[in-house]
Amino acid sequence: MIEEERVVSSRLQAGDAPLEAGLRPQSLDDFPGQERVKEKLSIYIQAARERGDALDHVLLYGPPGLGKTSLAQVIARELGVGFRMTSGPAIERAGDLAALLTNLNDRDVLFIDEIHRLPRPVEEILYPAMEDFALDLIIGKGPAARSLRIDLPRFTLVGATTRAGRLTGPLRDRFGVLLRLEYYRPEELTRIVLRAAGILGVAIDPEGAAEVARRARGTPRVANRLLRRLRDYAQVRAEGVITAEVARAGLDLMEVDPLGLDRADRRLLAVMAQHYGGGPVGLETLAAAIGEEPETIEDVYEPYLMQMGFLQRTPRGRVLARRAYEHLGLPVPAWLDAEGPETGVRPGGARAGSGPARGGSGSSRDETGSAQQELPGLGL
Repeated sequence: MIEEERVVSSRLQAGDAPLEAGLRPQSLDDFPGQERVKEKLSIYIQAARERGDALDHVLLYGPPGLGKTSLAQVIARELGVGFRMTSGPAIERAGDLAALLTNLNDRDVLFIDEIHRLPRPVEEILYPAMEDFALDLIIGKGPAARSLRIDLPRFTLVGATTRAGRLTGPLRDRFGVLLRLEYYRPEELTRIVLRAAGILGVAIDPEGAAEVARRARGTPRVANRLLRRLRDYAQVRAEGVITAEVARAGLDLMEVDPLGLDRADRRLLAVMAQHYGGGPVGLETLAAAIGEEPETIEDVYEPYLMQMGFLQRTPRGRVLARRAYEHLGLPVPAWLDAEGPETGVRPGGARAGSGPARGGSGSSRDETGSAQQELPGLGL
């Protein structure tokens, strides 16, 4: 399935950027949810302002779509300083980073999204910039090469990543503030939907907003996208007003179920259940079976499925939990009944799926191909 077709994808899609720009909060008080993160930031920001010093470097991490970019912009506004934004893949050479850093003013915020994707040579240049506010560059090559140190303003680096585990130790250790953004609760998302509807001029009642929130996978980006789709649905089918009934009908048409799973999520779970005995299944095999990239499974599918208790990662591969079978309406395997709910471990210590884990690029074509067939009884 093409990623852009997934209305519940937490990744940024075409059409999201203009909407998100108009909905971004302007202050910490305006930023919804993430109370623990906001309380810590408010203390650090106030202390930095009172000292007239730069805020410690901040690392924001967590699943996509939770507001890391918005929070970085809020940090700069609360500090009353300039804001520059880039991404790890966009900084290809040390010179690109040097150009960014030398154009900052004192106490400015530099935001690097996907910081885990910085090239290693660029990352190594960043170390002294973060620690000593200086750039150490090598000019020339061979015997004529010489080192050059450039002093930098005291800036704040805000890094964002969906994969904190992929950051190198030296880079991670240079961040003074590490903050994890969590999935939002339904009541928080309801407030986000109502706020967005007010800004966009969409007629929606509290019950309709609550229905959107329940199916938004704990993610504001998804909630706002569902609201935009329902605006169109309500305009054509319901006189422009999104009630709970209209929201349910529209979201059912989009194939987003009451727990926020879409057709692609259900297919992934069904493939694991019906073709791989519930697992363990290797990431490469699973990706080939459903026609997705491994990175998409790790970043987009798995965080929410794991949060909801449908899926587990084990050293031998991905394993389904009892709740996945119950949600799909499939019989719960005997090994899950024997070992108890949600464990994904068969009696005797063997995990779901007999024999070695089916995974990696060495899995057979027949094995992968069988998973591409229509799944009986599920219409997937």
